[in-house]
Amino acid sequence: MSRQLALPFAPAAGYAEADFCPAPSNALAREWLARPEGWTNGRLILWGAPGCGKTHLLRIWAASRGAPVYDGGGLRGLVPAPPGPVAVDDADIVEDPRALLHLINRIAEAGAQMLLTARHPPARQSHRLADLASRLRASTAVEIRPAEDELLDRLLSRLAAERQLALSLRVRNFLLTRLARTPAMLREAVARLDRASLDRGVKITTVLAADILRDLFDSDDAEGEVLPNRHATADDGLI
Repeated sequence: MSRQLALPFAPAAGYAEADFCPAPSNALAREWLARPEGWTNGRLILWGAPGCGKTHLLRIWAASRGAPVYDGGGLRGLVPAPPGPVAVDDADIVEDPRALLHLINRIAEAGAQMLLTARHPPARQSHRLADLASRLRASTAVEIRPAEDELLDRLLSRLAAERQLALSLRVRNFLLTRLARTPAMLREAVARLDRASLDRGVKITTVLAADILRDLFDSDDAEGEVLPNRHATADDGLI
């Protein structure tokens, strides 16, 4: 029977080191990435909510070491393991746990380092293979905590700039006040607003944002009035 092999994929755009936003919430993760000699059994697991930056850090680490990056959801069969460091993104959603176990064992035998990401720490992950669960628990695991106000503000400004989307200070404050406080939610909101701005040929106002993003807001907030601007400026106008 032929085995399906999970091939490493090339680094995606948007994961450059210069684009990462360092903050207290990810400081511990960055500290551990800088001292791999302290990783238990040569493995480090970065865990946290979707969009917290763990994949970005994994990509930066992999690029700096020439390490292949494997998609956990795509691991199948006997995965080819290089003699050097390896990164596995979304290691907690593998459908073929034996593939991940095999890769972990091969990297350990080679004495190389392995970086993984997951949504939950090893103790809260559910794996059918006891050996896999044991090896993951015998790894250093570091949480990337929820983003701070400053980080979310910087990220929102950067996401808008990347799309050349003009968002006034009033609109940015409106989004940061109403949306769930996660980087993933900001990315979704900016993508929607950018599409709307291009399709309609208009600038984004708080009224337009409230309409486009209504399903992303809390139900009580979505039905209420537009919140007053926290740092209003004269050129915001009635937007």
